[in-house]
Order: sequence, then C-alpha cells, then structure tokens
Amino acid sequence: MTYDRVKQHRRSIRLAKYDYARAGAYFVTICSNNRQYLFGRMADGAVLLNAFGDPAVHEWLRTAAVRHNVSLDAFVLMPNHLHGIIINNERECGHAYRP
Repeated sequence: MTYDRVKQHRRSIRLAKYDYARAGAYFVTICSNNRQYLFGRMADGAVLLNAFGDPAVHEWLRTAAVRHNVSLDAFVLMPNHLHGIIINNERECGHAYRP
C-alpha cells in the first residue's frame, strides 16, 4: 500500500523526545489488516462479535498474564480495531514499578 498524502494526512501525536519504554499508561489502537471488519459488525449501536472477535478479546485480556510487566485498563473492540489502555509497570533496566 502506498502512502497517499490526501487520505493519510494525520500528524503524529507522539512526543518528540519522550521515552515510550518508560513506566506509564498508554492508549493504543490496534487495527485489522486493511481495516477489514474482521471482528464482528455493528447493530443498533452495539458491536456483535463474530468467531474472530471472541478470540481477539480473549488474547487482549491474556496480555497481562503472559507479560508480567504490564496491566490492562479499559478497552473496546470494534469491528475493525481495538482501543485500549495498557500500563507499563517497569522502570528502566527492567525493575518492576509498584506504586
């Protein structure tokens, strides 16, 4: 897929000199390939998950169990993307951060 300046005119909201490996809460968006409606469909303002949506939710929730340096906060799975808050609990050098 080639870059199209007209369609893809978003500017980065990343802070120029911020170290995103630092401990903290991060809002992430994960999109399906080519933004295909892979995880379900919308009906009456709600997302109806399909056979791909259920495992996507399961794997998101499993993230904290298999990655001991993170915890999860709110998330929502849409038909073609996921929004979620993931919390990096480690300080630099791999030391766990416990507030």
